[in-house]
Amino acid sequence: MLTLAALEDAARIVYRHMPPTPQYVWPLLSEAVGAEVAVKHENHTPVGAFKVRGGLVHLARLAQQLPAGSGVISATRGNHGQSLAFAARQFGLTCTIVVPKGNSKEKNAAMRALGAELIEFGEDFDAAKAHAQELQQSRRLTFVASFQADLVAGVASYALEFLRAFPRLDAVYVPIGLGSGICGMISARDALGLKTDVVGVVSDRFDGYAQAFETGHIRDTGSAFSFADGMAVRVADPNALAVIRSGAARILRVSDHDIGRATRRLFRSTHNLAEGAGAAALAALMQEKDRMAGRKVGIVLTGQNIDRDWMADILAGGTPLPGRTNALSEPARTD
Repeated sequence: MLTLAALEDAARIVYRHMPPTPQYVWPLLSEAVGAEVAVKHENHTPVGAFKVRGGLVHLARLAQQLPAGSGVISATRGNHGQSLAFAARQFGLTCTIVVPKGNSKEKNAAMRALGAELIEFGEDFDAAKAHAQELQQSRRLTFVASFQADLVAGVASYALEFLRAFPRLDAVYVPIGLGSGICGMISARDALGLKTDVVGVVSDRFDGYAQAFETGHIRDTGSAFSFADGMAVRVADPNALAVIRSGAARILRVSDHDIGRATRRLFRSTHNLAEGAGAAALAALMQEKDRMAGRKVGIVLTGQNIDRDWMADILAGGTPLPGRTNALSEPARTD
């Protein structure tokens, strides 16, 4: 368990490089849900996503241990890689990132602009991760896993900000990729001694965490495709799962169609962009409108890094099909 002192130490590292992000109650969004809805805007970080906080904390500590000119390597669908590239530049480290083939062109461009060497390999995140671990040996780089204590402590700074601003939330909805975000929220909630229910959200195409939460058994969900690429993880991390099973109230599954509708709702009600994972929390809350009616709830808009073509599809009323430009998987809608 991460103590409040440990979380605040990590937050101090974060704040040397970025300010706290805002959190607002948006009237149109609250009206649509029928509850008081507070949004934590992690789309307002220097890389447009919450992950930068963990990268800053981990690489700040790693840079003190490694010789000058050392480098790190990892795998990502985008935001973790941007986090490491941003942090590596701050601390004088090189950064190599492996992404799966067909990854978001705009996220790839952002990682390169931040100074990362980008390598495309495999059909999904798990294949890219295995290749990154192989390259670690041959290139003498330090592998940075997507889930570890420093990353959780760093991203927990957003949860401290949110829960201190809104300490009486009945529930807060958090998307799950590999688990650092929800584990950071659980850690902050417990460290502050609050009673807020933490509700996890997964893609129904990558529901390994939901299955493991329900059964206690980890299994590979197999390859699939979703435009919510931040949640496209086939295998749950056992350390993250232990925290989630002990601290989360429940895990909900949302479809790509649900996420598309939530993305439109966020844009219409707040004029903020949300990537797939970033809109997932609202999609889950909309499933539980009746349960949450009249209550105080929070959602984490974890990131805004969605490709332009995909956002155009969504605003036109459709749902993007990964790998196809301007493709709609359902007729245009008005919601």
